[in-house]
Amino acid sequence: MKKQIPKSLQNMIDVVREHFPEDEGMVKLFENCYTNTLDTTVKRKEDGTTYVITGDIPAMWLRDSVAQVRPYLIPAREDTDIADMLVGLVKRQMFYINYDAYANAFNEEPNGACWEKDETEMGPYIWERKYEIDSLCYPLQLAYLIWKNTGRTDQFDGEFVKAVERVLEVWETEQYHEEKSPYSFVRKNCYFTDTLSRGGKGALVKSGIGLTWSGFRPSDDACVYGYLVPSNMFASVVLGYVEKICQEVLHLPELAERAGKLGHEIHEAIEEQAVVHNEHYGDIYAYELDGYGQFHLMDDANVPSLLSMSYLGYEGRNPQTAENTRNFILSDGNPYYYKGAVAQGIGSPHTPVNYIWHISLAMQGLTSGKREEKLRILQLIKNTDGGKQMMHEGFHVDNPALYTREWFSWANAMFCELMLDYCGLRVIK
Repeated sequence: MKKQIPKSLQNMIDVVREHFPEDEGMVKLFENCYTNTLDTTVKRKEDGTTYVITGDIPAMWLRDSVAQVRPYLIPAREDTDIADMLVGLVKRQMFYINYDAYANAFNEEPNGACWEKDETEMGPYIWERKYEIDSLCYPLQLAYLIWKNTGRTDQFDGEFVKAVERVLEVWETEQYHEEKSPYSFVRKNCYFTDTLSRGGKGALVKSGIGLTWSGFRPSDDACVYGYLVPSNMFASVVLGYVEKICQEVLHLPELAERAGKLGHEIHEAIEEQAVVHNEHYGDIYAYELDGYGQFHLMDDANVPSLLSMSYLGYEGRNPQTAENTRNFILSDGNPYYYKGAVAQGIGSPHTPVNYIWHISLAMQGLTSGKREEKLRILQLIKNTDGGKQMMHEGFHVDNPALYTREWFSWANAMFCELMLDYCGLRVIK
């Protein structure tokens, strides 16, 4: 049974209705997607924390749980209960990071449930232990955005400080993955993208080049080369947030300096190591690299992506490089850019060929400076819901009735954020 819509969310729906007075289908789609996360995935715990399942899987991903609630940062400015829910989520996430900073998804209780019996250091709270840089970025980003959008600082408690120290330790360690990392991951009897090579260490990378290693992408697929550039971009931005929090709120100058130093190292390494020359597009950012000269030119629908650079707040040395990269990844040069009779856009090796993701379409709109382009994409998204009035993971470029995941909470949230952006309502960064 559908819960009563909070007044703050109803206000957002009313704003959308004002912008689309003659398109009730668009308004209804927004209402469904905007209320779905709160209705179906958010659980408020007695200890004041918040547990958010990813949707059709009964576990909480650190990444997804932030992306799912991000559009609620706007009403949280006026709605204390929504703000409490968000702060509770941060507190839950910090508990999990301190429990195991290499895990990506967690159980609500220490019941030992898991996706697979993988060969890695599991614990009863861990649903899956695929190490992904972005799993640590997103909770720190949410803590910062709550502060900037609501003024709240009660999320910056002792557990938060402990988690920051743990994240810094992991990212510093993974700058020397070959020599220092304690992490390995092996999954038996699976597709190769679900496990790491070399006994769980992953493909060989060159240590000490400034970048920090990631085992898996935000799709939960294994990295081909261990230095995942979009995730390093995200880490450099988030470290700037941590530096500011430690300076202005926590008054921890040494921790601020440590975060700032690491963020600078990663940023400089991206600009020096990840920019490659393409004969058709000029200087562009690689998606992955190994430090020995091998790199991957592509982009994936999952965020962080190269498409999401400006959305995440990453600024490189040369704006032209970012523009060239965007031109490349929104073209046939990107092996995961698909065109069909109904739509064209970025998909993922995580889903079948010729399947475009609603997440990447929303991101394309959010990172466009053109209002008419945002509207075009909103209309495209509306017309490719397969009649479900929800967002999917991926849909076929020729037939939106063919899709993966009947509804996908992360994609719902991305559509809502694009809609609110179009209506002039934006998360303060």
